[in-house]
Amino acid sequence: MRPALISGAVAASAAAALVSAALAAPNAAAAPARADCTAPTGPYQRPMEEYLGLPVDGIQSEADCEAVRAFQTKNHVPRTDGYPELATYRFMLAVKAADDPNAAGHCPARTYRVTCVDMDRQLLWVQTGKRIDFRPVPIRTGREAQETRPGWHAVYWRDKDHVSSLYDDAPMPYSQFFDGGQALHGHPGNLFDGGGSAGCVNLTVHDAAALWDLLAIDDAVYVWGTKPGTGS
Repeated sequence: MRPALISGAVAASAAAALVSAALAAPNAAAAPARADCTAPTGPYQRPMEEYLGLPVDGIQSEADCEAVRAFQTKNHVPRTDGYPELATYRFMLAVKAADDPNAAGHCPARTYRVTCVDMDRQLLWVQTGKRIDFRPVPIRTGREAQETRPGWHAVYWRDKDHVSSLYDDAPMPYSQFFDGGQALHGHPGNLFDGGGSAGCVNLTVHDAAALWDLLAIDDAVYVWGTKPGTGS
């Protein structure tokens, strides 16, 4: 009987080892080592260092890269390799302004809903009085000689699946026209390519869809400031 007892013990031990290995395998697969952060110094290095509480020297370190990459990932920035470029900077401005985008008081507070278009910071939000109905998001306004027109406007026409009749049938999803041919609309692809729009206020398609669900005909739009790189 002794050989049988030894054999049973060995079999039980082997079975326990297999179960243990099976349980450990998924955990090992779920936590792969993350690649080193090696993105170089970017054009918006200093403002990102300042915002993230890093030493402000304008030179990318591994710690800088890791912090920028974590910010990009958390805030759904298109680029997530730690390189501090324009899109990352624009998203940072939106996050920084989230709690009180109208702290400077440039967008008039009214009892009715106002879409605020800040061309200085390239941000858009919606407010009713001091209440924020739509948190600030990055935008792209008109380029040099095709600037978005400042002042008071109102949404006068909406077209969810609009296609441009002026610019090679370019898609303009969730268009909400507020002044002549200028509209709030989604921009498929990279919002930050090129120097600016042809006068419209471009948003990501996701943000344009959310704004479409909020606004209505006759809603007020207020535009002010100067897009960086224009107005010379």
